[in-house]
Amino acid sequence: MLLVCRFAVPDDPADPGANVRFVARARRALELLTAAPGCLGGELGRAVDEPQRWVLAVRFASVDAYRRALSPFPVREHVVPLLSEALADEPATYEVLVSGADGRVVEHPSLLA
Repeated sequence: MLLVCRFAVPDDPADPGANVRFVARARRALELLTAAPGCLGGELGRAVDEPQRWVLAVRFASVDAYRRALSPFPVREHVVPLLSEALADEPATYEVLVSGADGRVVEHPSLLA
């Protein structure tokens, strides 16, 4: 399972610390989520062409692992508010159907089928 949340963090001369605060919050979210059983890892990235655009991507072994990762109080306190600020114009959770590593590709059955 893949969680993908996109964020718009504008450069604001009146608030030069906005990016620093956002990165700190996203880092804490990654610490909490990647500590959960069934979390396979995650990344925070910034768009090269539009540096105000950020993405948080976290991989989970299953939908259940994702749901369990969102349950602890520290996650509800720190992560859920951050995720609620993500751009809402597209879905945030995806099932992984094809994965690749070391030149090998594996297809996975759909959870929706």
